Amino acid sequence: MNKNIVIIRLRGRTGVRKSVNDTLDMMRLYKQNGCVIVPNTPQYLGMIKKAKDYITWGEIDQETFTLMFTKRARIVGDKPLTDEYLKQQIKVDTKTFVEEVFNFKKKLKDVPGLKPYFRLTPPSKGFERGGIKKPFSMGGSLGYRKDKINDLIKRML
Repeated sequence: MNKNIVIIRLRGRTGVRKSVNDTLDMMRLYKQNGCVIVPNTPQYLGMIKKAKDYITWGEIDQETFTLMFTKRARIVGDKPLTDEYLKQQIKVDTKTFVEEVFNFKKKLKDVPGLKPYFRLTPPSKGFERGGIKKPFSMGGSLGYRKDKINDLIKRML
């Protein structure tokens, strides 16, 4: 089964080439600590490869997705997403909607006014010892994390 990939922008805009900046904008990663959830398709994998020096990514599990959605989902006007708003707009509760999105039956854009990205805080206890300029495989924070991305997201909520 296809998996959802979560992408988090770790580095800011200073000194970024225009082509990489455009790619980050296409993925809706406008600011540092911004996060998006995308399907695992060749198009997104190409964008990830291009922006690899500024982001970290991995497969998100349903528990982390539910936690992030309930704590960080925002509607236009920067108001928190409530269960009442979901029931009013698409006639379904938060738990059911999260399961359907995670299993590719619905998309986040099905909710009118929902922002397609999540803003996270810097991780509690900081980044790994290598900082945000080294790849994850060398003890840093950038690059592919597999399922360890879920630990980082929980620290950033």
